[in-house]
Order: sequence, then structure tokens, then C-alpha cells
Amino acid sequence: MADEGSIAERFEQAVQSKLGGDYDRAETLLKSVLSEQPNNPDAHHELGLVYGFRASDESLPHLLRAVQIVPTSVPYMIDLGKTFAMFGEDDKAKMAFDHVLKLDPFNEEATKNLDYLG
Repeated sequence: MADEGSIAERFEQAVQSKLGGDYDRAETLLKSVLSEQPNNPDAHHELGLVYGFRASDESLPHLLRAVQIVPTSVPYMIDLGKTFAMFGEDDKAKMAFDHVLKLDPFNEEATKNLDYLG
């Protein structure tokens, strides 16, 4: 996999593959990035999203890891909350969205999701 370019190039290829619906390629590239940079929050986040699109419970550990590495990331926390909700873990989803509102009190996406969850 190293012949596919630098870590940044592989990451960008993974994102483009994900956006194009080629989740297998995105997964392979992101795992390659993480094998060299195991604490890369963007790679964990993107891999969590790839697994989420497949409705795989493997998504949560990667999204949680991204949030652990960068606890102030609103996009990471929003995606974590949405994924918790997708898997029926509404209480955890609410905690994630509440955390977003502590970071960004006027975040519309977190507010809408909290309203939806009740």
C-alpha cells in the first residue's frame, strides 16, 4: 500500500473513495494510514464514517477514538452523536450533542438532533 503515495495522499484518496461510494477502497486506505499513524484523528473519524455507512458497529470505536484525540472537534462529536442515535443509543447520542453545545452553544445541528431525540 505504501506505493499509493504519502499518508496525506492516501488519506485524500480514501475520502474521495468514500464520497464515491467505494467503501472497500476507502477502508483499505484508511487502515493503511492508521497502520503508520495510529493516533490520526481524521483517519479514525473517516474510517468510523465508512463503517457507519455500512451500519457496522465497528464505526463507534473509531469515532470515539477521534473524539478522544481531539475532544474539542465539533464535527467529530456531531458524527459520534448521529452514529449513537443510528444504533439506538439515544442517551449517549444526547450526551454527545450536549457536549457539542458546550463547545458551540448555538450549534443548530446539535440543537435539531437533541429536539429530534426528545
